[in-house]
Amino acid sequence: MNRVIHFEIHATDTAKLAAFYRDVFGWEIRKWESPGVDYWIVMTTPDGSTESGINGGIVGRKGPAPKGGEPVTSFVCTIHVPSVDEYLKKIQAAGGKIALSKMAIPGLAWLAYCTDIEGNIFGIYEDDKNAK
Repeated sequence: MNRVIHFEIHATDTAKLAAFYRDVFGWEIRKWESPGVDYWIVMTTPDGSTESGINGGIVGRKGPAPKGGEPVTSFVCTIHVPSVDEYLKKIQAAGGKIALSKMAIPGLAWLAYCTDIEGNIFGIYEDDKNAK
């Protein structure tokens, strides 16, 4: 009870943003077919998976896109990846940007923050007990 069960990523071009997350992270993303609704279902873990995680959606943005440089004003989702270095390259190749470079969480992990092609911020996290 009281745990996060869903996330939403806002976008001006929802189809293009769906392709970004599909290409970078391999998520299963499909358009929700409902008249007048610009919404995509995001499955970060397949149905029946034993992996932990939450699923969510991509929704049409109702206001202006971030200009860049604003302070964070929402929850930031962080994605567990096998290699922060590898995923920083994938994110940049897909048009995303590094917002805060790779840093150690000493004795625990590596962490970096990025923005997607719509300016939304997210984190990537790699387990590493030797991080310093």
